[in-house]
Amino acid sequence: MAAQVPPRARTHQPCAACRMLRRRCDRDCILAPYFPSYEIEKFAGVHKVFGASNVIKMIQMVEESRREDAVKAIIYEATTRLRDPVYGSAGAIFHLQKMIQDLNTQLDSIRTQTLVLREQRDQLLGILKNVHRRDPVSPIDFPTFGDAGSLSIDDTVGCGPSSFPSDCDWIL
Repeated sequence: MAAQVPPRARTHQPCAACRMLRRRCDRDCILAPYFPSYEIEKFAGVHKVFGASNVIKMIQMVEESRREDAVKAIIYEATTRLRDPVYGSAGAIFHLQKMIQDLNTQLDSIRTQTLVLREQRDQLLGILKNVHRRDPVSPIDFPTFGDAGSLSIDDTVGCGPSSFPSDCDWIL
């Protein structure tokens, strides 16, 4: 009886580039580390925008320690170029810059509103303190608070909801 030889295990699968281009993928394929066989869509977009030979040239121009980042940039540019053939990634950057400008405008508006509301609060507290000085019998007890303090009607007037109608008629 002859010993059965196990089937030859395949140790190297072709990369997405070689699969798509239907060529033999060597162990020293420059695209294999960046386009594994299960990411064929990524290479298809890159190939459609740049072409396989141009991608290989671009990767070879970059030092080996920075190639992974270069490939990520190539993939991103190809993806945005397919979405927006005219502007590509520049269009995405412009859109994000516009969003930042809009958000900064909103933030400035909210800061201005906050300052106006604080001034109004301070004016109202000044009026309430003047009323308290004229009427020393008044049950008003003014709280002290910092810049970010919050007031409720109970804190300002000194009357709870249960005593409002009878004890605090002077507010109306």
